[in-house]
Formats: sequence, structure tokens, C-alpha cells
Amino acid sequence: MDPLGARSQFVDIQTLPTWQQQLGDEEETPLDRRDSLLGQEVFPSPFPFRADINRKIILFRGDIALLNCTAIVNTSNESLSDKNPVSDSVHQQAGPELRDELLKLKGCRTGEAKLTKGFNLAARFIVHTVGPKFKSKYRTAAESSLYSCYRNTMQLAAEQSMASVGFCVVSTTKRGYPLEDATHIAFRTVRRFLENHGNRLEAVVFAVSDAEEPVYRKLLPLYFPRSEEEEKAFLPLLPGDIGNSEGEPVVPERQIRIAEKPGTLEEDSEEESLKSDLGQVGNHAFARMEGDVDKQRKLILQGQMSEAAILKQHQRNYGRWLCRARAEDLSDVAALKALYQTGVDTCGRTVMVLVGRNIPVTVIDIEKALLYFIHVMDHIPVKEYVMVYFHTLTGEHNHLDSDFLKNLYDIVDAKFKKNLKAFYFVHPSFRSKVSTWFFTTFSVSGLKDKVRYLDNLQQLFTYIKPEQIDIPPFVLDYHLSMETSQI
Repeated sequence: MDPLGARSQFVDIQTLPTWQQQLGDEEETPLDRRDSLLGQEVFPSPFPFRADINRKIILFRGDIALLNCTAIVNTSNESLSDKNPVSDSVHQQAGPELRDELLKLKGCRTGEAKLTKGFNLAARFIVHTVGPKFKSKYRTAAESSLYSCYRNTMQLAAEQSMASVGFCVVSTTKRGYPLEDATHIAFRTVRRFLENHGNRLEAVVFAVSDAEEPVYRKLLPLYFPRSEEEEKAFLPLLPGDIGNSEGEPVVPERQIRIAEKPGTLEEDSEEESLKSDLGQVGNHAFARMEGDVDKQRKLILQGQMSEAAILKQHQRNYGRWLCRARAEDLSDVAALKALYQTGVDTCGRTVMVLVGRNIPVTVIDIEKALLYFIHVMDHIPVKEYVMVYFHTLTGEHNHLDSDFLKNLYDIVDAKFKKNLKAFYFVHPSFRSKVSTWFFTTFSVSGLKDKVRYLDNLQQLFTYIKPEQIDIPPFVLDYHLSMETSQI
């Protein structure tokens, strides 16, 4: 509590002007330049003018540790012990209790977000997140990790019913991420989250330093235009990659080569200790998993094991897989863009996309592919969802064998099976239809009735609107060629 008569050093965000209120105060883009850009619009903006969203955005030049938000963001390293201006200020204002609390978290993976109390801060909570180290060679992985930092933070804010959250610049100078590139990812991720899930969130504050403010002020109108005129003026300045419907980077081409032994860790990897703790999960665990499942079924038939015991054991096993999935470096698999989240279908259910041609079965580590599937999908089946599988132009080297699919089906949690409402199989071949029929009839139960075979995109669009799904360019080209050949 402040001494009587003393003025609080903390900043009440309700006294700060919102981004919408700052319209007319900007002189970043001359009017003559805006007028010249107006005539260049040839398509609607993917980030249209939304006054309701702009009223939630605040640009604050100052110390994030002084903000009176529900939560503020602290950027750190994997051991949560980084020394940088933001982290130093947060620790200084929060007090020594924060350091003791961080020891209980046992670190934080790159891209993750973890929550602690705010202690002596005006903020009730602190969200700790770890931005990626930027190397141009691994740009795709860095973009995905930075997206995860912002997305996971916003997700935490929503889950905890927070009213406001204050973001620092997550990518510190020490980690080498170009400020302007990082700002694009930050803005579009926050914008998409507010569009899709941000009804309860009242304010998002971007806290910046003197050096960072010009970049933030320059790029804010691209993603948060404050008028239709500003929307049109800044539309030509948007980058080519604006992410998918959630703001996640979308790169159709592989940018990370998959080695013969992709499971080999780099010399500076911090996963050795985790590997020893989770060793019982890996090392070709498919055979053991299938054996365990068969043994459990045998015990059920013999009346020696209850359904409740089986369910508990299955959930325990899935938890181990999920733990390992969060610990592994899966950036090489992520770079394939074979699995990603897009918009929603006509019933408002989340749509997940699987691209068959992007799965190089002969060179990819299949076990890592399973871990990546679990990592990406874990939070999706909490609600009803659908999957779209593009079988377009797949070859023999793209086909996952039935043993892998059966193990995947046996390992995943019950929520995956219960809340999957439809599996849209686009551009199937006769052989793939036969294989799928055998698999869904004799290998797994409950999936056969959910499969829908779709010969063209028009059929898909009856279930999912075109603007709600990111379709790979080669699929669109194939669709157009098929239409042309039929004329």
C-alpha cells in the first residue's frame, strides 16, 4: 500500500488513450502518400477497420512492470533467469518472492507461456514466455515459435478470464529477432485472437521503449486501421505472409531440410535431462503401445480389468506422450506444413487441415510426426472439430501405413474421437477409398460414419466457406485443371 499522501508509481491503463482515440494525432504517413495509395486497392483488406477492436488496443511507451493490468508479460530464457531490461524491471518491482516462485516452474520451453502471481506488482499475474533465437537458416521455426509465444499468452488470458494483458516486446535484442519482423507476428496474432476469441478481453497494451515505439506506431495501422480510409491507405503495405485465420505463419514450401536422423539433438540443446526422464516413451514405442493395448483388451475380455482402470491407464499413457511432445524440438516437422489449424465450418466448429502431399513418409521420423500431431491437436478436441484431408497429388511416398494410423488412433485421448464430427477426404482415389474402408471397418471403430469423400472443392465449400479455409496453392491449381479438362 502506498504511504499516505504518496503518489503511486503504477500506471492505470484506463487513463491511457486507446489506439482508436489516437486517430488524427498521427503524422507517420503524409496525406499525399495516403491519397496515392488509395487507388491501388484491388482486394478487400484481411484486417478490416474494427473500432471495437481498436478500442481494446493501447500503445504505451514506458516500463511494463508499472502497468496496472490483470497480467503483464515477462520475456525470459528457458531457465527463466534471463537478464534483460524488461525482466530486470519486473523482478525489481515484484520482489524476491517471484524468483522463488519461478524455481517451482522448472523452466519454460521456447514458445510456451507460464503463469505466476504478480506479488508486489500492480498486475495480478505475470505471464512468462520464451522467444526464439533467430537464425535466418531456421526462419520458419523461429516464426512459428514467436507466434506461439503471443498465442499461448492470449490463450492463458482467455482461460483465466483476464480483463487486460500487457505485452512487452517478446523478442529481445539478445535473441537477435529483427524487430520489424517480430512486430508483424505480434500484431497479426493478437488481432486474429481478438477477432476469434477475445470477447471477454477488454484491453491489450503494447509496452515499448523509445527505440521500439516508432516501429510499433508505423505497423499498427496495417493490422488495426482506425478508419476505412486508413484501412485502404495501408493495405498495399501489408506483407505477403499474413498467416492463417489464427495469425500463424503459413509457408507452403519446406525451408528446413529433414536429415536422415532428424532425432539427433544439436550440441547446445537443453533437452538432455528431459530425454533421460522420458526415455521410456520413445525408442520405437509403437510396438509396445500396440502390445499394451492388446493386453488390456485381453484383460477386459477375461474380466480382470475394469473399464475405468483401462481409461485411467490410457489417460496416463497419453499424458506421457503429450509431455514428450512438448519437450521435443519438432520444428523440422512443423516446417512441412502438413497439419495446421484454419477457420471454422458452417456449424462454427474448428477446422484442421491435413495435406497428404506434404508428408514425406520415407524420410521423416514417423515417431516425431506422431508427437507433432499430439502437440498441435491437444487443445483442439476440447470442443467439436472437423478435419479436412487433401489427398491431392499424393504419391506412394506420402502414404502412412495402417499400423501407424492404428497406433495413432489407439494413443490419442478419448476427446479426439468423441469430438471429431467429420473427416472430409478431398480428391480421393479409388485405391484410397478402398484402403480407408478396410481401415475404418476392421481396424478402428466409430470413424467410418464420419468420413465424407469429396471429389472437388465445390463439395467442400458446402461444409466450409472458402474464406474459412487455407487451401494449398497446388490443390487450387489441380482443381482448376480438373475443371478445365471437363469443359
